[in-house]
Amino acid sequence: MLQLHQRFIQTAKRFPNRIAVYDKATMQDYTYSRMLIASFILKEHIGKIRGKYVGILLPTGVGAMLTILGTLMKGKIPVMINYGTGAIENCLYAREKCQFKTIITSRKLLDKLGLTAIDHMIFVEDILSSVTTLAKLKAALTSKLPFPILKDLVHHGDLNEISVILFTSGSEKEPKAVQLSHRNISHNVNAFPTMIDLNENDVFASILPMFHVFGLTVDFWLPALIGASMLTYPNPLDYRTVCDYIRDYKVTFMAATPAFFYGYLQKSKAGDFKSVRIAIAGADKLPDKVYEGFLRKHDLKVYEGYGTTETSPVISTCFPGSHKPGSIGRPIPNTQVRLLDIHTDKILGANQEGKVFVKGDLVMEGYLHDLEETSLRIHNGWYDTGDIGMFDDDGFLYHKGRLKRFVKVGGEMVSLVKVEEYLSELLPDNVICCVVDVPNPTKGADVVAAVANGDFDMHKVLKQLKKELPSIAIPKQFYVIEDIPMMASGKVNFREVEKICREKNEKIKD
Repeated sequence: MLQLHQRFIQTAKRFPNRIAVYDKATMQDYTYSRMLIASFILKEHIGKIRGKYVGILLPTGVGAMLTILGTLMKGKIPVMINYGTGAIENCLYAREKCQFKTIITSRKLLDKLGLTAIDHMIFVEDILSSVTTLAKLKAALTSKLPFPILKDLVHHGDLNEISVILFTSGSEKEPKAVQLSHRNISHNVNAFPTMIDLNENDVFASILPMFHVFGLTVDFWLPALIGASMLTYPNPLDYRTVCDYIRDYKVTFMAATPAFFYGYLQKSKAGDFKSVRIAIAGADKLPDKVYEGFLRKHDLKVYEGYGTTETSPVISTCFPGSHKPGSIGRPIPNTQVRLLDIHTDKILGANQEGKVFVKGDLVMEGYLHDLEETSLRIHNGWYDTGDIGMFDDDGFLYHKGRLKRFVKVGGEMVSLVKVEEYLSELLPDNVICCVVDVPNPTKGADVVAAVANGDFDMHKVLKQLKKELPSIAIPKQFYVIEDIPMMASGKVNFREVEKICREKNEKIKD
C-alpha cells in the first residue's frame, strides 16, 4: 500500500501535462509534472531541517501543497498552523505542543497579516531564490524515472505513520493536536469516488484553508490523487472574486462551510455556478435558506455532509442519488456509525436521538502528547464525536447539535442549535445569528441570541418563536455584535461569542 505522497507521484506520472493547480495567488498554472519537480526540489531543502516535525504557516495555494509533499517525501511530519486568527500565538502553541522549532512560511503572508517574523521561521521565497540550475536539472531528470523507482526514492513506510498534525478549531476549548495517518486520509480519499462520479476531468474550487481538515483532505488530497485540477485562492471570504473564478474556470466540484456558501449566495450573479455539478457543505449546519437560495438562484443543490477533524474528516454525506434535505447523509463506505443513549450508553435504533460514535480507518491515531484526552474519546476503536444525532428508517443521519451545545435551563435540556435553526429562519437574510447561554443563579442558565445587526422586528420574531419553542428556550436577550467572531474555517467561534454575551449580560445586571 502506498503512502499519500507516493500516490501523488503515481498520479503525476499518469497525468504529467494536466494542469494540477491554477494558483490565483501567484497567477501561475502548474502541471502535475511541474508539481512533481518542485516537490523534489523542496524535499532536499526540507531534509536540512532538524527534527521530525515541520511547522507550515502558508495560505491555500501551490506553495502550501508543495511544502506538504516535500515534507512527507523526506519522512517528516507537517504541522499545519492556523494563520486566520492569532497566527503568532498559534505558532508558539504548536511549537510547545509538538516540540519543534522550524516553521516554513511566506514573507508575503506575514506582510499581509501585519506580523513580524519570529525565530526559526524560514521563507519559501528564500528557498526558491536559492535553488540552483543544477538542482532544477537534477529534479527534472529524477522526475522522468519510472514510478516503481521514484516511489522508493522518497520516504516509504507504513500507512499508520502520521501524515499530518492538525489542530481542533478551539471554538469550544483549547485546541488539541490531532494525528492523522496516511491510512486515515486515504480512507476518505478512497471513499469519495465510490459515491460521487469524480475523475481527472473535474475542476475543484480549492479555497478552504489547509490547516483545516476539510480543506486539506477534500480540497487537496482528493483532487491531487485522482488527477483533477485545483483552482486555489487564498481568501474564501472574497466572495465576489471566488464566484468570478468559479465561473471563469468552469469549476465542477466545490466544498465549503455554510457561512461561505451564504456569502457566495449573496454576491453571486446568475450563471456563476452553471458548471458546478457537486457542491457540499460541511463543518456546520446548513441553513434551509442557504439551501433554498442556491436552488432558486442557481438551480444547484448544496448537499450536506458531516465530519470532524478526528475523522479525516468525512463521516457521512449526501450526494446525487442519496439525498434528503436536512440530513447529513448516510455513512461513507467502510465506516460504522452508532448512536448511544446519553445517560445509559445503550445502542439506539432508528428515530432515537443519541451520542454519535464512529469506527473505521478514518478515526485518528490519537491526540499528540495527550493520552488522557485520547482515551476519553476513543473506546475499543469507537470515536466519541461529542455530537447528538438520529438515524431515520432509511439510514440517513441527522445532526441534532453538539452535546456541549445543549444547556440545562430550569432542569430541562435545551438544544441551542435547534433554537438557532428556528431563529435563523425568522430573521432577514442579512442577519446572521448565534445562540449561546449565560449564567442564571436560579435556573442555571438563560438562552440569549447574538445577532449581526438589529434590523428586524424583535417582538414579531419572539412572537413567532413562542409558537415553535417552549418558553425556557426563547432567547431572553438579543445582543447586537456587528462582527460575530468566526474561525478562519468559517465556523462560528462560540467561545468568543459566549464571552461577549456574558460580558454584556453582566453590564445589564449592574
